[in-house]
Amino acid sequence: MLRRTYDGQLCSIARALEVVGERWTLLIVRDALSGVTRFDGFLARMPIARNVLSDRLNGLVEHGVLERVRYQDRPPRHEYRLTARGRELTPVVLALMAWGDRHLPAPTGPPSVAEHAGCGGTVRTCLVCDCCEQQVVSGSVLRRSNAAAT
Repeated sequence: MLRRTYDGQLCSIARALEVVGERWTLLIVRDALSGVTRFDGFLARMPIARNVLSDRLNGLVEHGVLERVRYQDRPPRHEYRLTARGRELTPVVLALMAWGDRHLPAPTGPPSVAEHAGCGGTVRTCLVCDCCEQQVVSGSVLRRSNAAAT
């Protein structure tokens, strides 16, 4: 039986999944990256229960992915804005979107595209070596353990 958490695992991916690994959480981040900031806006875009949305938003605030900002006093209302930490999830969301478009395509084509606001070109994710600055294909990436971390 799978555990509900990744506690005790010495793995950066497992630690990240503790924050964004639940299905609704990444979809909330997706919508926040598209400009959605209000509770009702998230509800309108996803078939999610109000209590689940509230729980996921609170978790993202707790982990510094979103910040809760009051926009109205009477009655008190808040919106959820991405933090710098949250905006850093852009390549993750775009990579998942590209993978889904490539391997699980919709019959009518991609439901959305990522465009560069500056020129309108299509944005794509890629791997680049920080030493030689060459683009790297996924088949030539090796993952090794960090001896200092063990």
